[in-house]
Amino acid sequence: MDSFDICIAGAGVAGLALAHRLAERMPTASIVILEQESSFGQHTSSRLSEVIHAGIYYPEGSLKARLCVAGKQALYRFCETYQVPYRNIGKLIISQHKADPGLEQLKAKGHRNGVEDLQLWDQERLLQAEPNLQAAAALYSPSTGILDSHHFMATLLRLAETAGVTYAARTEVTTIHPIDSGFDVETKIFNAGKSDSYILNAKCFINCAGLQAQSLAMRVEGVDEASIPSQHLCKGDYFDYGGRNPFQHLIYPLPEPGLAGLGIHSTQDLAGRLRFGPDTEYVGEIDYRINPAKQAGFAEAIQRYFPSLDPTRLSPAYAGIRPKLSGPGEPPADFCIHGPGSSGLPGLLQLFGIESPGLTASLAIGDYVTDLVSEVTI
Repeated sequence: MDSFDICIAGAGVAGLALAHRLAERMPTASIVILEQESSFGQHTSSRLSEVIHAGIYYPEGSLKARLCVAGKQALYRFCETYQVPYRNIGKLIISQHKADPGLEQLKAKGHRNGVEDLQLWDQERLLQAEPNLQAAAALYSPSTGILDSHHFMATLLRLAETAGVTYAARTEVTTIHPIDSGFDVETKIFNAGKSDSYILNAKCFINCAGLQAQSLAMRVEGVDEASIPSQHLCKGDYFDYGGRNPFQHLIYPLPEPGLAGLGIHSTQDLAGRLRFGPDTEYVGEIDYRINPAKQAGFAEAIQRYFPSLDPTRLSPAYAGIRPKLSGPGEPPADFCIHGPGSSGLPGLLQLFGIESPGLTASLAIGDYVTDLVSEVTI
């Protein structure tokens, strides 16, 4: 039986960032990443806006606030160091009201979270920067950006493997047996239409399985099911726009209270191609198909701030599903990171609800979990 100090289940952006940080900070540890898909980042991590968030929206002191702000700084440094394509494009959170207390409140919340560069813009300043935008006021976030998320994840994996981390794709974890020295991890390896059983031993097992985190937690023998938070699948669709991109910045409507997301916003890729989304729809299963009939609803929402939009130029792009811990009508939930001892199994760490701003926070999540791993005897 192969033995490792640390086994990470899930090669999304959180798992890859964790593997990188563990390899940097614990260079003598043997580490393996198991991924059930054929490649890394096939679900939530590759089906998002690719935005580097500033850290504005989250409750003061929450993991989302703390790790987003720290992660943003680490992410920009990482992109510079390893030549990951990015643009510090800036974001405008807009309102159709000249004196909207919501913008003031959002600015104050961001300041409490350590985002101290936010600026309130009046309509005149807004029109100078974005003449095609219809809005009366805005909150400008200069530290918001965009990046190539696939390049980022590929770089994390390359660095981890160079440091000695083992990466095993097409490997599904079926059962985790706690033993005196850690865990026996039973897996199935899929190759050429066939599957083989494989068991490894790990002193520390880390559940970074994203959308599958809850179902994987249920496969850990001896874990109290009551300790596993409920998961709510929240789908978000994106539409491409075939016309010229009229915006220099990312454009976000001021979020309405109680919404599961941040509203249908305008974003763009590094080539400047425009897309809109996501909407929010709680669903019962993972299904990435997009209903083209949503085009009319998207157009109506977008035309509130981009009145010259041509609806016929909207076309379905892709969909993502967020592993939320809050259901419809419930307050947004924080990241849930169970450290050693939370389940009564000292070597077990589990990450639940790693949705937005998970990409931005990924390196900080890696540092946070690495600190927890250091408490485990390896």
